[in-house]
Amino acid sequence: MLKIKLSIANRVYPLTIAPEQEEGLRKAAKNIETMIAKFEQSYSVRDKQDVLAMCALQFATQVEQKQIDKEVVSEQVEHKLNALNALLHEQLNS
Repeated sequence: MLKIKLSIANRVYPLTIAPEQEEGLRKAAKNIETMIAKFEQSYSVRDKQDVLAMCALQFATQVEQKQIDKEVVSEQVEHKLNALNALLHEQLNS
């Protein structure tokens, strides 16, 4: 296990993680810090909790949208595969 410290919204969070998680966690913390800075620039937000809530909503929305997009693509792939399967059956039966 690896001990690291991540800084998010001017707070330091000590974590004990598996070494393979470090890069992902550091990138995530950097993305959160970037988003915090953008929200603070764009909106007159006085409370860090409000900014963090907006960040959480943004990230959760991205995750949900990716899941929706993935389901749509899966449906499209399934329809295409069914069409190809029907064509193959048609060719094999003629």
